[in-house]
Amino acid sequence: HVSNLYYIPQQGELAKWIIDHSCADRVFFCNSGAEANEGAIKLARKYSHKVLGIEKPVILTAKASFHGRTLATITATGQPKYQKNFDPLVPGFQYVPYNDIEALENAIADIDEGNQRVGAIILEPLQGEGGVRPGAREYFLKLRNICDDTGILLILDEVQVGVGRTGKYWGYEHLGIEPDIFTSAKGLAGGIPIGALMCKKFCDIFEPGEHASTFGGNPFACAAALAVNQTLEQENLLHNVQQRGEQLRTKLRAIALKYPNIFVEVRGWGLINGMELNADIELKAVDLVKAAMAEGLLLVPAGPKVVRFVPPLIVSAEEVNEAAQILERAVRKLAS
Repeated sequence: HVSNLYYIPQQGELAKWIIDHSCADRVFFCNSGAEANEGAIKLARKYSHKVLGIEKPVILTAKASFHGRTLATITATGQPKYQKNFDPLVPGFQYVPYNDIEALENAIADIDEGNQRVGAIILEPLQGEGGVRPGAREYFLKLRNICDDTGILLILDEVQVGVGRTGKYWGYEHLGIEPDIFTSAKGLAGGIPIGALMCKKFCDIFEPGEHASTFGGNPFACAAALAVNQTLEQENLLHNVQQRGEQLRTKLRAIALKYPNIFVEVRGWGLINGMELNADIELKAVDLVKAAMAEGLLLVPAGPKVVRFVPPLIVSAEEVNEAAQILERAVRKLAS
């Protein structure tokens, strides 16, 4: 182990790789997505106080979002089920519907009441836990304009969709915008615990000692992350993610067409995809997940009515075909 008081070569190399492959100018390393989002919240609050001059800043987040399980991040999470029995929650958060620009504009106007109080907006480029709901490009373009006009920081939680999961390095690349701050974890080191908070130079206002992590940026985690990201690039895995994602969605849509009473939509980017079940039937996502598991296929729910598909970025065409066959077998048994 090496203290962060000293320069760690692996940390420096990983930070450079991230900056060279994103819109970021600065990187802070931690150990998880929740920690990265906590750091983003702290940075947004300091920026609101010191730069925007807001005494009691409000951070807007989306309904049906997910940002972590620490106190601040479950408060940022717009799903009451994650907050139950953990009150009192952290003050300074309010929620708006996802992909609804009018609701967002109204919320800012209602909260500000003539004096700016909204300091930041935290969103996922694609809502994962909220049902695999991709961000609408037009919504995010308008949101970027609002933030540019008002000085509000735009923070994107890339913990689930970043590092190639969507067929691009970062989810924001699908939306035609750049965030001021964004976070990463999960896939960043291929399963080794790591988190990262990235920001543009203009909002890099942490002073030494204001934010830190004992194990953040340690040599082992950074070496693993660097190996993952170099492999992603050198082996052109983004192309595989794009191709296999198209293949998977084609297979899932074919199954959905065969069972129109069960499925209403297939959606996603790259290798994060969801099948939404009919709201009018009793069948829940967890029922299909259990049926698929019994047949040898591991899936995960994304809310009560969406089944999520997140295979490895190295998944082969043969494995996608096999997964689709297993899924159809499970669906057939449930339908009968």
